[in-house]
Parts: sequence; C-alpha cells; structure tokens
Amino acid sequence: MRYRIERIGAEDWQRLRDVRLAQLLDTPMAFVETHATALGHPEEEWRTRAAEVNGPGRVGLVAVDGEGGDEWVGTMLTLPHPEEPTSTVLIGVWVAPEHRGRELGVTDLLFDAVVEWARAEGKKTMVLRVHEANDRAAAFYRRRGFTFTGHAAPFVLDPTTSTLRMVLPLD
Repeated sequence: MRYRIERIGAEDWQRLRDVRLAQLLDTPMAFVETHATALGHPEEEWRTRAAEVNGPGRVGLVAVDGEGGDEWVGTMLTLPHPEEPTSTVLIGVWVAPEHRGRELGVTDLLFDAVVEWARAEGKKTMVLRVHEANDRAAAFYRRRGFTFTGHAAPFVLDPTTSTLRMVLPLD
C-alpha cells in the first residue's frame, strides 16, 4: 500500500512542527492558532506537543507516503472530551493538497484508524467542530456519518464566523 498510518512519537517533534506549519498555511480556518503564532513557538513547545499527542485518552496519527520518501501527508488527532467521558474530540484533521481525494483514500485511512482506536477505548461518540466555510471538510464528515447538532460557536480567530458542532455515534 502506498500510504501507511503511524502514531506520532515524541521523537517526531520536528516533523510535527513542519506539518503543523503547512496546515496553518493551507487551511487556516481549520485550526485555532495562526501560522505566525506557531512559528514563534520554541523548540520545547514542539517537543511537549509531540510527547503528549498520544497521552492518556488521546491518539495522534499521521499518514505517511511510502512512495514519497516517508513524507508525512496527513494527520488526525483526538482529545478527551472535557465533559463527556464516553466521547472523544477529533482535531488536527488535515491532508496535504496533492494527497487529497477519495481515490487516494488518505483521509479515509486516517479516519478508519481513529475510529478503531476510539472504539477500542470504549468511546461511544466522536465530536468535532468544523468552520462554517469549510465545505470540503464538512462533506467528508457527513459522508462518514457525522451529523450537525445545531450548535454553533464563534471561531476563536475570527468571532464574526462560526464553527459548527458535529457528532458521530460509534456504537
């Protein structure tokens, strides 16, 4: 298979930093920090992020292009839900533009691996927030079974826009 899914390790802090910076340039509305802010983080911040990404109640996955010299081409991460112990929060969803598309299947591979992890952890639901203007992401989530809950919140980086809550039952 061209792509493989791997867990992000503490030793991957530089690669995590590089892919995060690419994400923020490519799709700034999908994340809650700016490229300028991320550029300013010291090495210790990136080391901490990489060390914690697979901590308790979390999983951090990367899609690796085996034909591209082990290039990281996508990510998906989760966080524990602060108020719902049987839910997990999907974050950090991104695939490099040249690796997008249903025919390549990178997003589906990542998502299948996250769902497998969540079910093994006993999670009953997965929740996420998607920017109201991120139609491509919302379409993927709907295709994979997420539904809008009707809850909107101001987007942290631009409160004149909103993020929309979506939920997926896992049982």
